[in-house]
Amino acid sequence: MSNVIPDDAPSEHNQLVVPPSEQDHRQGSLNARVVLVEYGDYQCSQCGELYTSVKAIQRQLEATLYGRDSLCFVFRHFPQPQIHPQAQKAAAATEAAGAQGQFWQMYEILLEHQQALENGYLAEYADRLGLNVPQFLRDIARGTYLDRINQDIESGIRSGVTDAPALFINNIRYTGRWTITELMTAIVAASH
Repeated sequence: MSNVIPDDAPSEHNQLVVPPSEQDHRQGSLNARVVLVEYGDYQCSQCGELYTSVKAIQRQLEATLYGRDSLCFVFRHFPQPQIHPQAQKAAAATEAAGAQGQFWQMYEILLEHQQALENGYLAEYADRLGLNVPQFLRDIARGTYLDRINQDIESGIRSGVTDAPALFINNIRYTGRWTITELMTAIVAASH
């Protein structure tokens, strides 16, 4: 999985085609100095590592003079069912939890338990969050949120995303290394 855009890629593939909006799942204000958009897959180990890095960066920024409003984190679904068979259902689980006001809580649980994404585990996580479990399971089984997930996937494809994770910092594709230090440096640089 290459995180660098090929030299012959069209330049528009360095740009986020669908800008972040109120419809996105986000932490922070869309007016923040830096808006970090991730296209992610709940079963992808690199997405799990990135989750840990983003949380650490959010904590570091909150503790500095940049403050809480310096970063908006947006998560968009980009499940890759051909290599991660539980990813699509996991995305639906976060949407079903989101319908009950618990998107980010389910997002965190799934990324912390990437090896346990089958139905029984999803029901257990929903129960742990105090969700209406029958409604949660019905929403997943009926494909209630398939259109929402497909919109995220389509917006990623239009921006040149081919695999997860893919990051955009202030609408520009991030192609650097995935370490906390490198990512933090890029975020701080984008805030100036």
